[in-house]
Amino acid sequence: MSSGGGTVPGSTPVVIGVGQFSERIDDPGYRRLSPVELAAAAAAAALADTEADPAEVASAIEVLAAIRQFEISTPFSVAPLGHSDNVPRSVARRIGADPARAVLEVVGGQGPQHLVTELAGLIAAGGAEVALVVGSEAISTVRRLAGTPDAPDFTETVGGRLEDRGYGLEGLSSPEQRAHGLLGAPSQYALFENARRARLAQTREEYALGMGALFAPFTEVAAANPHAAAPTVRDAAELATPTARNRPIADPYLRYLVARDQVNQGAAVLVASVDAARRLGVPEDRWVYLHGHADLRERELMERPDLSVSPASVRAVQHALEVAGIGLADVAVLDLYSCFPIAVSNLCDGLGLAPDDPRGLTLTGGLPFFGGAGNNYSAHGIAEAVARLRAAPGTFGLVGANGGALSKYSAGVYSTTPTAWRADRSAEIQAELDAVPAPAYAPHPRGPARIETYTVVHGKQGRTGVVVGRLVDGPDAGARFLARSTAEPMLEVLSTGEPIGATVLVAPGDGVNEVTPG
Repeated sequence: MSSGGGTVPGSTPVVIGVGQFSERIDDPGYRRLSPVELAAAAAAAALADTEADPAEVASAIEVLAAIRQFEISTPFSVAPLGHSDNVPRSVARRIGADPARAVLEVVGGQGPQHLVTELAGLIAAGGAEVALVVGSEAISTVRRLAGTPDAPDFTETVGGRLEDRGYGLEGLSSPEQRAHGLLGAPSQYALFENARRARLAQTREEYALGMGALFAPFTEVAAANPHAAAPTVRDAAELATPTARNRPIADPYLRYLVARDQVNQGAAVLVASVDAARRLGVPEDRWVYLHGHADLRERELMERPDLSVSPASVRAVQHALEVAGIGLADVAVLDLYSCFPIAVSNLCDGLGLAPDDPRGLTLTGGLPFFGGAGNNYSAHGIAEAVARLRAAPGTFGLVGANGGALSKYSAGVYSTTPTAWRADRSAEIQAELDAVPAPAYAPHPRGPARIETYTVVHGKQGRTGVVVGRLVDGPDAGARFLARSTAEPMLEVLSTGEPIGATVLVAPGDGVNEVTPG
């Protein structure tokens, strides 16, 4: 029962191993590894990281949970080079494991931290003793080789039991949103970003430089990370200036400011009970405890009272710190999910965290520069946090993992300091968040309105303006609506000056609502 100077139950969960693996297509010795092979390499690194017998640890794994790759993340996804029918068991087979349970997690970047929390709780309750979380992406390889004469075949048929949790896309998007031009994450996050800019009363130029200043230090961290997909230092002005390479994606985003999905990366986290860790011979200086945790969810996009903030993610971090019994000032290292600037700045706003905090806000280099390894990015954040905490025993690390459109947030607080498992109150806090009244919604709006937020999406077929607005007259006054336009007069309104608060006219059209200048 004794552990590292404290006494904790033998069922107390500890992280005993972390691993990362990557390859770039221009690396010497590039091997064209499949997603499963990348995940297995990361899992093997995690086994070695325990400093115990890797084969013995692998054979003790009872639950192997895999993060869902992008190419199997929607019913419409295509895997051009093929995929495994059972990702966790494909990985298990390669590392000599035969888990009783194989799990395929739902979509979302919250997945790695959520699974670590879930499996740690399972271990604390006596439901298992050793569990592995693993994930990977080989998007760079797939895009390079798909359709080529010597393209590899990544298809695997391994069978076996699989707990497929489904896509988990409910509430993350809707046919109406897609019809109006919200076809991907950049366009949805851009709505939040522009709403925040207006709330701060900043010009487009001021806000662009602010996003650049927020992310410039991330590029420096990425440049020093051997696993980074884009290890290049860039200053704020370069990040904020449009060029042929730094092209507009969805206003206010340029390419350098959004998550980079073109990666070949894998990461893994091993969790075990104190009793199992000791039995397997894992040295206690490898043990890292999960002191605090929380999982919260934002409501659907059009139901959020204020599109410039995400209270669920702020509250998740606050509650994880509460469970840990510490404050933000007690945290030594942080890795905040950084798919887009607002995913970081929202937490800075809500937590009183300075964007230039000397501790830094990323341990990897962030999703635009280290790489957005699909749903698995935060497994890399956890791996980096564990390494740093082992090097500075007794300090605390915070990992924040985001999924969807600021939709799902999982936070974890880690330290080598022994602590018994602590339950969180996420369900209670979720009920409080859900009780906040939502704005009325007008699916078929007509009449004068004002712009609440907007973006202009830059696509291959041209530009599309997307507007979230509020009706100002009639029985539906105050109701929120979604509309679009591809007409130059409206695009001009959205591309110059301050559109938010401007008066427009909206009318239902053929399957979409159309907005025109007022």
